[in-house]
Amino acid sequence: MNIQIFGKSKCFDTKKAERYFKERRIKFQAIDLKKYGMSKGELTSVKNAVGLEALIDPKHPDAPLLRYLAYDADKLEKLLEDPTLLRTPIVRNGKQATVGYCPEVWARWE
Repeated sequence: MNIQIFGKSKCFDTKKAERYFKERRIKFQAIDLKKYGMSKGELTSVKNAVGLEALIDPKHPDAPLLRYLAYDADKLEKLLEDPTLLRTPIVRNGKQATVGYCPEVWARWE
């Protein structure tokens, strides 16, 4: 398994996801979204796995503005520009991905 956890340092669910993998002694790579963001390829891979709407953090103040963008490509570009709009944690395992705390899905990856 090649686990990547994209999250924010102060996100409670990101910390829970990291603890989930640590407890099971599964190696993972933690990436701070605010500091490093995501590449276009990574974001596209996650979007293909979970869908675009699942990626948007509904608690972010600018989230309602994304609904007014007509094209998915524009929404994706906005998410690349401002990674704080992404819902966390984003956990990737190759082409598989989850958004949010999803231990029931991760258990099937083991």
